This record gives sequence, structure tokens and C-alpha cells, in this order.
Amino acid sequence: VQLVESGGGLVQPGGSLTVSCVTSGFTFSENAMNWYRQSPGKEREWVARISNQNDMSGYADSVKGRFTISRDNAKNTVYLQMNNLQPEDTAVYFCSTLYRSRLYWGQGTQVTVSP
Repeated sequence: VQLVESGGGLVQPGGSLTVSCVTSGFTFSENAMNWYRQSPGKEREWVARISNQNDMSGYADSVKGRFTISRDNAKNTVYLQMNNLQPEDTAVYFCSTLYRSRLYWGQGTQVTVSP
């Protein structure tokens, strides 16, 4: 199982960014996917989740209304569109999935929100 995030970068407050996670090694369309983030000195926190068939999603209160999770089962890819970014959104963003009772993580992609 491999999860590879990309799309992070530096963005100004109020800006937008979309990060992606390309997966392999499992049947993507059968797995729910999650995004997490971790800031320096803080624990990793859950951000968003999407069901395997793209029909249900959930968000942390801190990002609700600003972030949108989506997936393309034909491309084995999950996305996180982030709008109205704020400095407190600065973190390494990870995608994750549970497969055969084991939790898998990507290496993460850095998102920095700064003037």
C-alpha cells in the first residue's frame, strides 16, 4: 500500500490550495479515505473523511465550510480543496486509510499560510 501526497506550498491568508493523494496497492474504491494534519508541537488531528463511494463526507469543526474532500475512484486519488486559508491551517497534511486492520499514511505535504 502506498499513499503519496502532493500539492502543498506557500499561500497567503485568504488564499486557496488543493492537495492530492495518489494511492496504490489496494482497491481504492472499497476504502474510505481521511485527511489529517500536524503542526509543529501539536498532535496530529483529523481534518476530513470521505466514504468509499463518494456519497458521505465529514469535517472537523475548524475547517467546516472552508475545506472540501473529494475523490476520483478512476484515478485512485483523493483531494482536499482548501479555501480561505488562515495561518492556523499551516501544517503537514497527510492522507490515510485503514486496510486489512492496519492504518496506512502517506509521507505528507507541507502547507504554509503566511503573508
